[in-house]
Amino acid sequence: MTVSLSLSDITAHYGSTKVLEDLNLHVGEGELVSLLGASGCGKTTTLRLVAGFLEPTTGTIKLGDRDLTRLPAHARNIGLVFQTYALFPHLTVRENVAFGLKQRGIGGAERTRRADAMIERVGLSAFADRHPANLSGGQRQRVALARALVIEPPLLMFDEPLSNLDAKLRVDMRVEIRRLQQANGTTALYVTHDQEEAFSISDRVAIMNAGQIMQLDTPEVLYSRPANAFVADFVGFENMIPMTAVSEAGDAVRAEMAGGTSIELPKSHFTVPSRDFILAARPEGLLVSAAGDGIPTTLGLRTYLGRAYQYQCETPAGEVKANGPLAQPFDSGANAVLIPQPEQCCLLSA
Repeated sequence: MTVSLSLSDITAHYGSTKVLEDLNLHVGEGELVSLLGASGCGKTTTLRLVAGFLEPTTGTIKLGDRDLTRLPAHARNIGLVFQTYALFPHLTVRENVAFGLKQRGIGGAERTRRADAMIERVGLSAFADRHPANLSGGQRQRVALARALVIEPPLLMFDEPLSNLDAKLRVDMRVEIRRLQQANGTTALYVTHDQEEAFSISDRVAIMNAGQIMQLDTPEVLYSRPANAFVADFVGFENMIPMTAVSEAGDAVRAEMAGGTSIELPKSHFTVPSRDFILAARPEGLLVSAAGDGIPTTLGLRTYLGRAYQYQCETPAGEVKANGPLAQPFDSGANAVLIPQPEQCCLLSA
């Protein structure tokens, strides 16, 4: 059965320290939502509340129509995949995967059939009789995933499940997790600090800070249209340039920055949120050019990135990072202009 997960007005404290504040989150049926943020933002606390390892100070947690808020962890019927795998070292792969079925009173023959079917789905049939010590890290994580899925939980939760794997294996495993989650249609909550991992695996991502969700949206919207300066900086808009809209003409807005410098921004690409706003730009969103309608700059340190050169740039608005083409390198100390590239920029309220 596929169900939704809802957290309403959740507040949580560790002693006198408030960790979550009025948090609201809805995960739709069959949806995978990731909680993304730096250490201490509240993402793991949120997962622990849903799992039943902690109780909220205020608020309610519902899985479908069931109120989980005060239920003990063992009564919630939730599948969990941990960072440390949490496999039983004295049990074989088959016995580890079948453990949850045994706890639920599933008979021996049926238990073995279901465990073997799930082991086959994660590609470990040849390892069913091995113990965890004789498996690689990726294989152990597949066992942990199979153990969580075999009980057919209405909710599957992941706590930094790939952080112990090497880079290539992380990519392979996140594809595998997404494939199995979609095949089963299981509602899932995924906790990670890795932006690429969250964006690649999720239907929606909640970016968290200081116990609050700063923005909950699809990866595409978060990447191109962050809601505020915190989210913009988090997803790579490293340059924040304060501006003031001073005039409009046709399809353009002329905006002024510190020092009186002004540039035109096309209204077809930008919606100016207020008279005073912030131009947020990734380094690739400010193209270093010899001439044009842009931000005047003196170029500093040049770094080779493979796909482009990146420059530390002194502008009337302060120091920013900007990229220039490989075919036209500039020397440090040269004067140039930075031309905003709309697809790598956004405008935010000041």
